[in-house]
Amino acid sequence: MSAPLRKVVFPVAGLGTRFLPASKVVAKEMLPVLDKPLIQYAVDEAVDAGADTLVFVTNRYKHAIADYFDTAYELEQKLERSGKQELLAAVRGLIPKHVRCVYVTQSEALGLGHAVLCAKPVVGDEPFGVILPDDLIWNRGAGALRQMAQFAANAETGVIAVEEVPREETQKYGIVDADMTAGRAARVRHVVEKPKPEVAPSNLAIVGRYVLPGRIFELLEKTKPGAGGEIQLTDAIASLLREGEVHAFRFEGTRFDCGSKLGLVKATLHFALQDPALAQATRAFVAASS
Repeated sequence: MSAPLRKVVFPVAGLGTRFLPASKVVAKEMLPVLDKPLIQYAVDEAVDAGADTLVFVTNRYKHAIADYFDTAYELEQKLERSGKQELLAAVRGLIPKHVRCVYVTQSEALGLGHAVLCAKPVVGDEPFGVILPDDLIWNRGAGALRQMAQFAANAETGVIAVEEVPREETQKYGIVDADMTAGRAARVRHVVEKPKPEVAPSNLAIVGRYVLPGRIFELLEKTKPGAGGEIQLTDAIASLLREGEVHAFRFEGTRFDCGSKLGLVKATLHFALQDPALAQATRAFVAASS
């Protein structure tokens, strides 16, 4: 896996039921954290990692993401005529010119593993990244996926992002068995999807970042439905472990679970506090509300 990371897959076909009724008309990946939607933060992280091909696995009803990254001629002309050059640059600069977007339809909601498998015709047999936009990861340096891609290239291994979660929450995540006592990475011994706390091998949860070899597609094709009756990416990774090494990677950064209302609120407050124009007023509001 010494090749650089060029392609990143975004499984975005989900319905976002936790954000109904808003998500009836607004794709959950388009929910804003300040003035950028979640998908923009995810794309920025992919580009930071070196990706030049972004593969969006969506459903037949979701058009908002494609519309967002497409050219908005009327809007751009209006901004240009109004002399709003800063806003015009922001609208035109959503992705670099050398980066292309590819949209693939997932015909049925058959799980994360199936969504990733839908990207096979675009990705081929090369290493690729996977980003779940629900997990917004912030830091001041290299993005989480870039950290993982660099480790994957050097160690020639698959890499999955992990972080510690309360043991009572293990049944919400894929959980790995790995010795993370030394450094940020460790070989995964075992992985299980959504185990109950009493049988979980650890409290190291897989979160929404992966760097995987193209071989994972063949394993996904052989993977039978597992937890929830879906084709689980975790099960295919377990098969990959039987063939070679996969490493868990504890990234540097802060993860916000923006698939939940509380996580989205926390992310919004965090980014507001990082913005010089908003920080003081935000602190004052939070203090007054306490």
